[in-house]
Amino acid sequence: MALCLVLLVALVGCGHKPATDSAKADVQRVLDRRAVAVTDRDKAAFVRTGALSWFENLSAVPLAHWSYRVTALHRTGDTATADAELSYRVQGYDRAPVTVGRTLNLSLDAGGKWYVDAERPAEKAAQQLWDQGEVTVARGEHSLVLGVGQSGKQLRSFADLADRAVPAVSDAWGTDWPRRVVVLVPRSLEGMAGLLASPASSYRGIAAVTTGETGAARAPADRIIVNPDAYGVLGALGRQVVLTHETTHVATRTATTPATPLWLSEGYADWVGYRGTGRTAPEAAPELAEAVAEGKVPAALPSDRDFGFSGDANELARAYEGGWMASRMIVDRWGEVRLGEFYRAVGAHEKREGAVEEAMEKVLGTTLADFTAQWRDYLRGQLG
Repeated sequence: MALCLVLLVALVGCGHKPATDSAKADVQRVLDRRAVAVTDRDKAAFVRTGALSWFENLSAVPLAHWSYRVTALHRTGDTATADAELSYRVQGYDRAPVTVGRTLNLSLDAGGKWYVDAERPAEKAAQQLWDQGEVTVARGEHSLVLGVGQSGKQLRSFADLADRAVPAVSDAWGTDWPRRVVVLVPRSLEGMAGLLASPASSYRGIAAVTTGETGAARAPADRIIVNPDAYGVLGALGRQVVLTHETTHVATRTATTPATPLWLSEGYADWVGYRGTGRTAPEAAPELAEAVAEGKVPAALPSDRDFGFSGDANELARAYEGGWMASRMIVDRWGEVRLGEFYRAVGAHEKREGAVEEAMEKVLGTTLADFTAQWRDYLRGQLG
């Protein structure tokens, strides 16, 4: 009889969820209400779920979707920490929700209901722009510019640059891409680094980067993130070249894969950026021109390591310029159409190994060794 009773208790126990599961479900319901409050712009409903926090910072951001999924709950008495995935989508720009890790601190109120005390990016996760302050918005014909600590005039200038970049990129690459971009302009270099979850030192001197420029064919969203410190010292042409370069990464997103070397993806983006500007090779590639003049012609096309932001600035410049000169040479010797075909053929390869070689043979009718030799001669002829 005692054994039967023990078995009965054990079986009944298996039929009940642990208390932590119940709390996790309760927290999920609170976050569901919080998400609805965000999309409905309902401040009162949001406050009923917890602290006001960043709610008003994103009031100007056009949102089509916002939701949370609790992945873990760590409870200690009347307090808890929740790990969650936040998914959101910017109206008219994101093809699928962007998903980011968040950490929430919660406590039980007097009525025994969970209340959000604070929300922040998860450990090692990137900040969102509204984590940094009130977001202001400028809309262009082909662009949405979101900024923190920037004037309306400043954001409008970025929208104008992006609106010129989008048609320029389409003219070079084609129109088989969304033809619209989202530009994020934080307050400072430190703000840019926070959006990229990286040290500020990694991006000092880098005017802008594009997130998500390689990988899966179905990209939910790309963001052009500006470093206002470095961008502010550029002239009018430099600013346009940078925005057009980054917009090219958005356009080529689905054709850029792990098989694509950086000398091609960055070189092509620079080629589109400088296309039609009238800049000569020595003007656009001064660091490489200086090296060639000293007899230091690179022995090989730039490697991916040469594009590391934390290395020598002059070496980084030569890597970009070398990639640009490779694309420029393809255009001069095979034409613009072939350059686009070559880019797509490389990206269509299943893996990095053999991708460039196969595409060169198929599209350009040459080998990597011959192409490299031609490129080195081209550098001497154009920059020497």
